[in-house]
Amino acid sequence: MAEGYTNPVKKIIPSKLETGFQKVLYKYVGPHIPSGMTPNQVTLIGALGGLFAIICTALTCVSVWFFVGTIAGLWLHLIADDLDGYVARSRQMSSRAGAYFDLITDVLFSSFLMLALGLSPYANAEVMIFAVPVYGIVNVTAMNYIIYYNEFLFPRLGPIEAHLTYTAVAVLSMAMGTEPLFSFLGLGIKIADIIIFAGLIPTYYEMIRLQIQLFRRLKKEEV
Repeated sequence: MAEGYTNPVKKIIPSKLETGFQKVLYKYVGPHIPSGMTPNQVTLIGALGGLFAIICTALTCVSVWFFVGTIAGLWLHLIADDLDGYVARSRQMSSRAGAYFDLITDVLFSSFLMLALGLSPYANAEVMIFAVPVYGIVNVTAMNYIIYYNEFLFPRLGPIEAHLTYTAVAVLSMAMGTEPLFSFLGLGIKIADIIIFAGLIPTYYEMIRLQIQLFRRLKKEEV
């Protein structure tokens, strides 16, 4: 048994799309991961993919074609983010440190990606600033579920939905350019603003729901 192994965290994934995507990865990609590779190394590959996506998004001020790099980095991050857990569980290498590393890299990726998009010519920082804290809060809540109940509870809108949203932003921004679609409160609203704002509505709901659910469970145990 590997050093640092803990009881595997129970994964609860409401999203059927996320579940189906993971099954495909576990069946066709997971068995081909080198035997000497650790979960943290897989997480690091995903983090580097996320960093590449952030840099490419920032560089869209130079050329819109950098969004192609954004998309490539996004999907490398997503695939590695799903496979690190597979490696940890299948090789009995689960650890709390690994779970923390996984979550904190996700928080940094999502936060800085939204900042890069907000500073690009394809979105308004005033809109993106509302997206920056959400994924971080959701992941902090997930970490508390792990600490208190050894459960990794995904929101109903999981990582694949988030990455599909980011991909849609990149593709449609490439197609539609920097011209605003309409003006609202003095802001020239662009396609990226609309997509991100539409995604924030259910995401904020999930963030609040998970926090309230955790609070009620903890409160019930105190009675």
